[in-house]
Amino acid sequence: MSGKILFYCQHLLGIGHLRRAATLARALALAGHDVTLVSGGESVPHLDCAPAKLVQLAPVRAVDKFFKVLVDQRGEKIDDEFKAARARRLVALFNDIRPDVVLTEMFPFGRRQLRFELIPLLEAAKAAPWRPRIASSVRDILVMSPKPERIDEMLGLVETYYDAVLVHGDRELIPFDATFAPAARIAQRLVYTGYVVETQTPQRGPHMPGHDEVIVSAGGGAVSEPLLEAAMAARALTALKDKTWRLLVGHNLPPERFEKLKSAAPAGVVVERARADFVTLLANAVLSISQGGYNTVMETLKFGRRAVVVPYAGGLETEQTLRAELLGKRGLIQIVDEQTLTPQSVAEAVAGALAAPELAGRLSVDLDGMRQSVAAVGRLVEQAQQARQK
Repeated sequence: MSGKILFYCQHLLGIGHLRRAATLARALALAGHDVTLVSGGESVPHLDCAPAKLVQLAPVRAVDKFFKVLVDQRGEKIDDEFKAARARRLVALFNDIRPDVVLTEMFPFGRRQLRFELIPLLEAAKAAPWRPRIASSVRDILVMSPKPERIDEMLGLVETYYDAVLVHGDRELIPFDATFAPAARIAQRLVYTGYVVETQTPQRGPHMPGHDEVIVSAGGGAVSEPLLEAAMAARALTALKDKTWRLLVGHNLPPERFEKLKSAAPAGVVVERARADFVTLLANAVLSISQGGYNTVMETLKFGRRAVVVPYAGGLETEQTLRAELLGKRGLIQIVDEQTLTPQSVAEAVAGALAAPELAGRLSVDLDGMRQSVAAVGRLVEQAQQARQK
């Protein structure tokens, strides 16, 4: 049963949230749904959500890793007029689309700064005569708030507005209550989907991009330089010193700093902007070196690549570290602590990754999140449409 889906996503610093939302939006559209992905962050080059439609709101981003101050495209702090205009735009989209399902990425477990537009959207959905189903699309690990009132607020929002919480993770690896202790209170709404990764495996072979290379990546690039510089210097210290090392730099790193990295690259190291064929590069690589973001780590596991992970732990972030530690304990990745990141520590981790057995036959993580997420949203569409027929 096909339906209309409005999928809201706001990325503030990195691009991982939007990449995962675009991957899921594309899968939902290919399954026959009419999907509109609404992005509230800055435009991301090479983003592919087709055949889903992409609607770009007036962009908002965080000024730093603490996410407290939001600015517009000109770098000016957003004011009440800006917030009201975005809220009106979002509600107008809702009324134009008349979706069967509204998905909010991370909210209400994150993106609290965007309540100025999300609460009006949820209120409009709750009051709509066609009563769409409302679901949260959330990753496996949350950054827990130290304030009890914030946790109570999250729970209250779920109980007031939401029909389901789609947890894009594996209950056996990381149960939701591992980072959201009161999850039992909303247990009836939780739906574990498995990890959302591309379902199609790119073509592999000696003539494919990335073949036999070391692929070094760091998401959007805003906090990427320490990892990229350490990896560049580590090449000469490893058994892979004769391989091409390809450093992919996100578009959030300013041009002058990108050019500085390029000029510092020795022979055998390619420095370029992030590419649309990243998944193909990764699938053909001999080794991946990356931060510990959801998308890259899970794609690396799917393609059975050996991996070195340097989890980002700036600001209040704990998500990447926890995921990396759990996977590291299973022997699936090698970890380098961001606080002790050096070329030597990267080289030692590369040696550990090369000495480890192939992932084939050892991987016991649910990576079927795309199919199961589409099925879960399909059930919500069916519920909404059946309710209208009564």
